[in-house]
Amino acid sequence: MSAYQWLLFLLAVQIIHGLGTWKLYVKAGKQAWEAFIPVYNCIVLMKIINRPTWWTVLLFIPVINLIILPVVWVETLRSFGRNSTTDTWLGIFTLGFYIYYINYTQNVSHIPDRSLVSTTKGGDTISSLLFAVVVATLVHTYVIQPYTIPSSSLEKSLLIGDFLFVSKFHYGARTPMTTVAAPMVHDTIPVIKTKSYTTWPQLPYFRFPGFQKIKNNDIVVFNWPRDTLFNMYLPADKRYDKPIDKKTNYVKRCVGIAGDSLQVKDGIVFINGKELVLPERAKPQYSYRFVYDGKTPIDFDYLLQDMKVTDGIDYVSPNKDTIGIKSLTFENAEKLKNISGISHVTRLIRKGPEDGIFPDFQDGKPSVTNTWSCDNFGPIYIPEAGKTVALNLKTLPLYKIIISEYEKNDLKVKGQDIYINGKIATSYTFKQNYYWMMGDNRHNSLDARYFGYTPEDHIVGKPVFIWMSWDSNGKGLNKIRWERLFTTVSGEGQPQSYFKYFLGLLVLYFVGEHFWKKRKANQA
Repeated sequence: MSAYQWLLFLLAVQIIHGLGTWKLYVKAGKQAWEAFIPVYNCIVLMKIINRPTWWTVLLFIPVINLIILPVVWVETLRSFGRNSTTDTWLGIFTLGFYIYYINYTQNVSHIPDRSLVSTTKGGDTISSLLFAVVVATLVHTYVIQPYTIPSSSLEKSLLIGDFLFVSKFHYGARTPMTTVAAPMVHDTIPVIKTKSYTTWPQLPYFRFPGFQKIKNNDIVVFNWPRDTLFNMYLPADKRYDKPIDKKTNYVKRCVGIAGDSLQVKDGIVFINGKELVLPERAKPQYSYRFVYDGKTPIDFDYLLQDMKVTDGIDYVSPNKDTIGIKSLTFENAEKLKNISGISHVTRLIRKGPEDGIFPDFQDGKPSVTNTWSCDNFGPIYIPEAGKTVALNLKTLPLYKIIISEYEKNDLKVKGQDIYINGKIATSYTFKQNYYWMMGDNRHNSLDARYFGYTPEDHIVGKPVFIWMSWDSNGKGLNKIRWERLFTTVSGEGQPQSYFKYFLGLLVLYFVGEHFWKKRKANQA
């Protein structure tokens, strides 16, 4: 929905509210017109139901308002003496329209000094749960969100089984675009495995100011731009056009930011003509092959475990003298060269053309514009808001999705001419910034080399903290990667666990609480 459509929608909601409550406003000592004035009517209503004025803000926060509205309906009914269980359920299941019936047909009186304390234990429990859900949803949406690493694309920096806290405020919290959705879940409700949202109505994109901009090498959580699957882990049956904020969450390293020129040469990333220097914590990995003499005893399982290689051996030649290993760092490749019985350690470099490399992804067929591969790619320009590029049939595949899908233009090609919104176009000016996201596990990462640019409105947040790390291959207590607990995601040097400090503070808290209670008891 456009801003204009939203304005009309909100106006209609205010009229519906006013028509259904104006008599109740009068009975509460207010004026009838006060039921119709946007925002002000909510402030007045909070006074009528004896609730704090700041509740008005909650009514205008997407998703949160879905929780608060039923509460306000019930509170309105109770403020006019309709306290029965039947009244409560009618108010909720009629989506508040039961209040129309009370407003026009019932002779009710306002109770200004109504007690806000629940008369039943069940009611008190429900109130507490609703308050907890509201607070948790606010934190989850605007401050910090838990996230789990599902794949090895950022192996070494982030591991499968890492549980992260993702900051929403570093880059600026994005307000939900999907207004009707279950709180604190993404696109699917657990257990019943059904869609957790409706696609209508949608709010325009808006992001609060952040205190950081995305920089080269930042690890970023974002919505996968090319997510058109019902579930990314299931075979595609048809195209699903998801709202931006309900597309699958991804986490990658941002190697290129808006305005950069990016090129990959033999697997090494270059930005604006210079090799991208990765931080110390980043450990890029590649596929290697080596020659094994077949005689020297080598425990390959132990070797892989020692080098912490998760993907393992992926190739063995028929005569077993050549072996391939995925996900080796440069350091581990050097280790291999020094092991007796192993020789000719070679990093695999993929030459083009490689099927599925961007912009091939757009059309599902080899592109006429390049012969790129995941290891030899570009140069490519990363679009910046307000900047203009020349547009022709050769450059169009690079920007086709941006123009037609991400920036919602009508794009057509007729012969040698490109039409945008019905007019011939020889250039295009971008409306937002874009980013180039890649995994450190270069040969095992579905990243920008395959799906292209990530628009700024798809950015979710910045991973800042690993609070738990679970190794599914470990046994007993070793299932927990203790050295990764309470570590920061970014920063200089190698990660350091702050878990022992957390435990120390926890012990001090309980010891202090014990002596405080003991002191209070002695004073009594």
